[in-house]
Amino acid sequence: MKVRFFHIKLIPMDQNVRVIEDAELWTEDGIVVYAGEAEGAPDPSAVLWDRQIDGGGNLVLPGFKNAHTHSAMTFLRSFADDLPLDQWLNRQVFPMEAKLSEEDVYELCKLAILEYLTSGITANFDMYMDPLQIAQASADCGFRTVIAGALNNFTSSLEMEEENYETLNRFHPLIRYQLGFHAEYTTSQELMEGLAGLAARHRAPVYTHNSETDREVEECRMRHKTTPTVYLDSLGMFEYGGGGYHCVHMSQEDLHIFQEKKLYAVTNPASNLKLASGIAPVGEMSRMGIPIAIGTDGPASNNCLDMFREMFLVTGLGKLKEKDAAAVPADQVLKMACSVGARAMGLPECDSLAKGKRADLIMIDLKQPNMQPENNLIKNLVYSGSKQNVKLTMVDGKILYEDGQFFVGESPELIYRKANEIIRRCRES
Repeated sequence: MKVRFFHIKLIPMDQNVRVIEDAELWTEDGIVVYAGEAEGAPDPSAVLWDRQIDGGGNLVLPGFKNAHTHSAMTFLRSFADDLPLDQWLNRQVFPMEAKLSEEDVYELCKLAILEYLTSGITANFDMYMDPLQIAQASADCGFRTVIAGALNNFTSSLEMEEENYETLNRFHPLIRYQLGFHAEYTTSQELMEGLAGLAARHRAPVYTHNSETDREVEECRMRHKTTPTVYLDSLGMFEYGGGGYHCVHMSQEDLHIFQEKKLYAVTNPASNLKLASGIAPVGEMSRMGIPIAIGTDGPASNNCLDMFREMFLVTGLGKLKEKDAAAVPADQVLKMACSVGARAMGLPECDSLAKGKRADLIMIDLKQPNMQPENNLIKNLVYSGSKQNVKLTMVDGKILYEDGQFFVGESPELIYRKANEIIRRCRES
């Protein structure tokens, strides 16, 4: 499959966040073969194209990477809102999740994938039950997914974690698996020590929910006399890297561990606001050189899977926390959403649009009022952009969404119907 984009503006997201005003981008079999100035492009008439797309002056950039989510929780969107985290989890979410079948997880992930595509998200870092079903749904839709292990005391084991790691990393070219566990407060020390051993054996990074709430941190201090980050590091969890989701209530010692071990902090501002968990110290982490990626968290807590909203909140809340309107600037946030997220997920081949990189990209419609005038396209994206501007989403060289139409092998109406049937059954049982 050979596709040519011409008459486009391009943010390649290479060394610097910059806009090439008159550019072309060519893809072949899922790979970028040219991305740069139109003037420097090879002769397009020498190529037999499957499709040539006149961008009409619109903007092409790498797709957003949703670096923390729980896709199958689409069935709980707007179901258990306006509750503190512990009540939300224990009284509403966990009882409903216990009613899900493996097939349900498969169907509910497809609903999330549709929403990712409309938001310009070309890859997600998923953590949920039944990882094989997550992988199958993504592969069937043509979507790129990295799955983080959700090891915990209730629904998994070390044997299952290692089997998933070995099986799903060979499952499909669009699927990766990273070692992980749900959280310190749901996982025994024995299991966590075992996981640290797995990480050492495979020389692999480890990911987990980390320091999301004050209560989580204080209860960890009661159990272990220290914070989650320090405790996990003492178990040898991060000898080969990894990261933490949320990272809201971080001590200086925690931050120094992230800095020293080159761990990724994945901030989830909308979910943390809605659950009143707090504001992550994004500005301070950035000054310390801690790489920061952005996630939506799940659709039960957010409640939408919208990277534009997350980007605005990352910069807005960062400025508020720092009491500095210059803090957490737009170009830095856009890099978090595109490039740093890719590297956090173990997808360096998807972090930019350059020759040899995977063709995971989006086209932004600039011919809409919120994108005009074009004083600064990067700031337009972060401060005024929205899902309505996503004109096209391509994953691995295949267009999965264009002008409101989905190309994922199944009609959206059928996906919606199945999701509603699942939640009705769960509520009635």
